[in-house]
Amino acid sequence: MARAVSLGLAIACSAALSGCAFIQEDINKSLNALSGKPANAAEAADLAASRVTTIGVNAYLWQAALDTLSFAPLAQTDSAGGVIVTDWYANPASPGERVKVTATILDQDLRADALRVAASRQVMQNGQWLEAPVAAATVQKLEEIILTKARDLRRNAIAQ
Repeated sequence: MARAVSLGLAIACSAALSGCAFIQEDINKSLNALSGKPANAAEAADLAASRVTTIGVNAYLWQAALDTLSFAPLAQTDSAGGVIVTDWYANPASPGERVKVTATILDQDLRADALRVAASRQVMQNGQWLEAPVAAATVQKLEEIILTKARDLRRNAIAQ
């Protein structure tokens, strides 16, 4: 009888200890995720530019937007809010026209709907700048360029 009781106790203790190891592993994974330490290299690259960034938005989209809009002087940048506003830019080839672009990053994930680009255009008439329409294709093209650059940046980061 004593032997059966001690065998039962040994089985119960080993089950409890193996449960503790599982719980400890789960706790370690949770703590690593909270501290920004990923489980593997692929997850490391994804986390680096997604939810665990110091800028508040997707780092790939942010960098791609900055690179794409670098042709114009920047009037305002807010990395926490994900907003980039350029100052008026006049192409030297057409000095009677100028544009201003605003890129807004709406999410921490690299998705097409996480980016919104808006543009304003003015033309010079009789010595005054007047509002003019912007072709929808212009804004769409800017969004495509930014998204393509962001995907390339992500691919390069994962490959390393």
